[in-house]
Amino acid sequence: MSQGTSAESGTSALTGDVFSGRRPAGAGDLSVETHGIAPIAEEHRYGAPSRLFTVWFAPQVNMTGVFTGTLAIVLGLGFWLGLLAMVIGTVLGSLVVGYLSTWGPRTGAGQLPNARMAFGGTVVVPAALQWFSSIAWDALVGLFGGEALSALLGIPFWSAVLIVLGVQGVVGFFGYELIHRLQAVLTVVLFVTFVAFTVKLVGGHEIVVPAAVSGADLVGAFVLEVTIAFSLAISWATYAADFSRYLPSSVSPVRVFGFTAAGLAAGYVFVQGVGIAAASVVGEHTVEGVRSVMGGGVLGALALLVIAIASIGSGVMNDYSGSLALQTIGVRVRRPVSAVIVTVLAFVLILWLHAADTATRFTDVLLLVSYWIPAFVAVVVIDWRVRAAGRRSVDPARETTGRRDGMAALVVFVVAYLVAIPFMNTSLIQGPVALAWHGADIAYFVNGLAAAALYGGYRRLTARRVAAAPQAP
Repeated sequence: MSQGTSAESGTSALTGDVFSGRRPAGAGDLSVETHGIAPIAEEHRYGAPSRLFTVWFAPQVNMTGVFTGTLAIVLGLGFWLGLLAMVIGTVLGSLVVGYLSTWGPRTGAGQLPNARMAFGGTVVVPAALQWFSSIAWDALVGLFGGEALSALLGIPFWSAVLIVLGVQGVVGFFGYELIHRLQAVLTVVLFVTFVAFTVKLVGGHEIVVPAAVSGADLVGAFVLEVTIAFSLAISWATYAADFSRYLPSSVSPVRVFGFTAAGLAAGYVFVQGVGIAAASVVGEHTVEGVRSVMGGGVLGALALLVIAIASIGSGVMNDYSGSLALQTIGVRVRRPVSAVIVTVLAFVLILWLHAADTATRFTDVLLLVSYWIPAFVAVVVIDWRVRAAGRRSVDPARETTGRRDGMAALVVFVVAYLVAIPFMNTSLIQGPVALAWHGADIAYFVNGLAAAALYGGYRRLTARRVAAAPQAP
């Protein structure tokens, strides 16, 4: 904590009747979880790190990942270069999420509540961004679920979306344990379905296509695809500890890291690889493309049903983490109710995404909702490394943050975003550097590095000031 500044206690912000409540008593307890952002006491922890693999694998196996994979071909990379760029970006982002997931057992709190230790009262800014991002991701996955159910049942798109979001809202309302159980089942169901889709695809379509661009344009497209894949994986960084916070503090951090990163990376590489291979079939008409590949009939109908179910599996993660983000902002609404609020607002965004050029709007939302996350990660990780050094567990409700430290974290967060703007490449923001580099978007990496340099420098400077201050007799 900085000298010469008053301390902000996290206690009042992380405790209270609204932020605590009923917790699942153990695996299989499917009653409604009313517990919010208050840290989970050690005596109420349960579970093993292995369940993190399925909770992170299943949400990625959906048509959002497939559609993202097709973008590598749209950019002109071809199959092999597109696959390589996607794997690089996915693995880098998954490693970040895996590391942050290890904080759950050490604090008993979710990712945004943990961020209060670095940001203090200014955490409302990243928490608000996270809440809006949850709504955006809800829309990105719900879009394909609605299209699939609409095609399957022959009903209007908007009514199909209501059904998908309604089921999803119920799961999000029940909370942590039902989400873990649902993802364990979906991991098997979705893996089998997408393997069948892949077999059908390989049997009747050309999948290894050559690059359509060359020279500097090829390099720019490769970098942009790495960034797109990275943005998809690192977007989960602000959710990471939410789904490990019930694990006992005694569990192995290495296993928590390994199961989280492996589940996330395996899920994304699997479905984005399918998307790269299926780009010529799927393209802009993702749902109809899948039904065509499956040969229509019963198999085609089953594939559409699974797509709708897959969107529910991914969406509940957004509803749950969005509910914790809303409480972190300070809104005193019970967690189940705030989860429903996220679901309702996602409906409007889905209709907007569906109304025009899906590919362009999809890419813009995908990039824009996550540009701020690397700076967030840099700030909270640096603070954590200093704060948690030598301690097995940390209670964020008992940690204090100086007002000066909290404001410094926010200033770094904003400045790092501004520094990254010239490197962005979307239809909404085309930075001069990205244009000069033939579309190569490295804004995520610039954002993270700038924040690390600025906030790291600030923490070193304040540490020297504290060390040089005269000690009271």
